Amino acid sequence: MSPISVLLADDQTMFRTAVRRLLEWEGDIHVAAEVADGDQILAAALRVRPHVAVIDIEMPRLDGLTAAAQLHQQLPGCKILISTTFGRPGFLQRALTHGATGFVLKDAPIDELAAAIRNCAAGVKVIDPGLAAQAHRLGPSPLTNSERQILAAVATGASIREIAHELHLSEGTVRNRVTSAIDKTAARNRVDAIRIARDNGWL
Repeated sequence: MSPISVLLADDQTMFRTAVRRLLEWEGDIHVAAEVADGDQILAAALRVRPHVAVIDIEMPRLDGLTAAAQLHQQLPGCKILISTTFGRPGFLQRALTHGATGFVLKDAPIDELAAAIRNCAAGVKVIDPGLAAQAHRLGPSPLTNSERQILAAVATGASIREIAHELHLSEGTVRNRVTSAIDKTAARNRVDAIRIARDNGWL
């Protein structure tokens, strides 16, 4: 039986190298490619055609969830396993929406990651039970894609004018959507809305 082919996507070189070596000791898993930038994920996957792509959320140039969505669309046969430091319910919800088969935390033992890879390759969903329960209690993100995008831009320090120009919206529309995001997150102000959205994995 041929080994499970894996693409590793993580910007931390030491972590990625350690995971590759540990996984290959398993015997039935082969790391076919590694990438450090989110915008390299799709090209690498199309080149090596892995059974499973293990993708970190926080990646340079393109975040892991957006890259996962691209990969799911372009190479649906590749299973996606999100591996992250951030066990936030909103991240789990977004990962599943973007086609992920599994979601594991980076502090899990390597044998759990290996088992998750095997399960994903077999088409079995792998989700941490505690995180799944949190996501169920929290429910889906109250923010629309536009509100999330604008709130994320506000978090970078961009002005209303800059955001409006970048997104081809009027300044009034941007202000209204910031206000809507504040209301939906039950925040005191935009800074509080950003904190709440980040804590829940909505940004």
